[in-house]
Parts: sequence; structure tokens; C-alpha cells
Amino acid sequence: MTPLPLQATSFVRNLLTRLIGETIAGAVAPILVFVVAFVAVYIVGRSVSTTVLKRVLDARGLDAHARKPLNKITNVVVAFVAIAVAFGLAEYGNFLQSLATIAAAATLAVGLATQDTISNFVAGVFIFTDRPFRIGDWIEWDGHAGVVEDVSFRVTRVRTFDNELLTVPNNTLTSGVVKNPVAKDTLRLKIPFGISYDDDVEQASKIIVKEAEAAEDILDNPAPSVRLTELGDSAVVLQSRVWIADPSRADLVKTRADYVTSVKRRFDQEGVNFPYPNRTLGGSLSIEGLDRLTETAN
Repeated sequence: MTPLPLQATSFVRNLLTRLIGETIAGAVAPILVFVVAFVAVYIVGRSVSTTVLKRVLDARGLDAHARKPLNKITNVVVAFVAIAVAFGLAEYGNFLQSLATIAAAATLAVGLATQDTISNFVAGVFIFTDRPFRIGDWIEWDGHAGVVEDVSFRVTRVRTFDNELLTVPNNTLTSGVVKNPVAKDTLRLKIPFGISYDDDVEQASKIIVKEAEAAEDILDNPAPSVRLTELGDSAVVLQSRVWIADPSRADLVKTRADYVTSVKRRFDQEGVNFPYPNRTLGGSLSIEGLDRLTETAN
């Protein structure tokens, strides 16, 4: 039984021979088969893969920013499959084998030279699938912090709160610890207040809790609480623990500032002091040559 590639190419060659002659038909037939096969396989493959990929992505619930690069990768894979099928149908088998050998050698060389790029690419895939953060999230890592503006398969772009744009390799964000304070619906804030050793700890604690309960952006459930966490050199440290909803960097800064301001105002009204650090210096001071200066003055 004649293989399908030979049937297709022979059919087109015989058809063209009647029209343009055997010599030209022998050269044109494989090219025509290759083009038609590539277009047909690519269109059908892209249509099927797009439908299947859409269902998978919908099931995974991936965001829009994750769909675009995955669609690009799928289209590239479909194009390679279409090229392979077209080469086979056009009787370019030997050429395809040579191309595969060259591609394998080139892939090895490129892979060795671009290990970091491949590592970042794989890390980008994990970011898209695991979703440790999304575009618009506020994240912190290795002493840096900012809002995620874009995520690609190689780098993540983060806008700092000083309006600086950081381009971070994806491998950096997957090989270390990344804190995402806005990943959940609520966020707990821990705010320390220092009072004097002469002040009443119970009174100060009640003021801190009451001001938290009066704040609009602080949740009543979980309820605000206060703990004595430190006996410092010059202050007794009370740590307030409060919760806010729908956290963002702007909400956190504003809520914290308003809350601290209200507690400071109540402390002033109730006579609770914010102590200053005290330092005692001891020793003697001598100035060399002071006797000679005195004699000269006389």
C-alpha cells in the first residue's frame, strides 16, 4: 500500500504534469503540498487547541495576564506540528531529518548558554500556575517592596512606592520568600506604643483599644487587642493588634496614620506620656596646653 505522503505528492504531481509539464511539476508539487498541508494543519490545530486551552484555563480560573503567554506558546507548538506534517507530506523526509539534527545541536548549545533564561522561564510558568501574587498586588521580598505591574515568562515588573520600576527575574521570586500582604481579604496590623514607666499600663491599654474600636477602617471582628511586649530602657512597649479589610498599601498607611494620631491625641488628653530616650554621660574633660594659653593671656 502506498504511503499517504507519496499518494498526496504523486497526485498533485500528476495533476500538474498535464498542465505545466513533468519537469516543472516535479519541482512545484512538493512546494504546493507543503503550503496546503501547513495551512490546513495549522488552522485546524489552532482552532482545536484554542478551544481545549480555553476550557482548561477556565477550569483553572487563571487571570487574563496568564492566558496571553500560554496562548502564544500553544500557537508556537501548533506551528511546529504543522511544519513537521507538511514536511512529511511534501516528501521532504531527508531534509526534515537533517533539520532535526541541526535543531537538536542548536538547542543544546543555546540551552547551555541560556541557563538563566530557561530558569526564569520555568519560574514564570510556576508563577502563572501557582499564582503567589497577581497584577496589582503589593509584595515584599529581599528588602524590596512594591506593586506588581506586569508578569511575563522571564521577568516581573514591580513599581515601588517611590515610583521606581524594578525588573525582577522570575527565578528570584520563586527561589526565595515573597510576602503578599494583600493575598487574603483581611490583614492584621501590629502597632507598638511606648509609654513611661510611671504611667498606668491598664489605662493606656484601654485608650488604645477604644481608639481602635472607634476607627472606621478597623474591624470589630476580630476585636482589637493589646499586649505588653517589651520593657525597654526608657519605655514600656504596648503592642496593638488590629485587623483591616480589603488591604492595600494605601489603605494600610492611611489607617495606621489615623489610628496612631488618634491614640496620641488621647494620650495627651489623659496625661499618658511618650517617653524620650535618656542618656547619662560621665567622665572628665581636659584640654591640653590650657596652662600655656593662660600664661600667654596674662
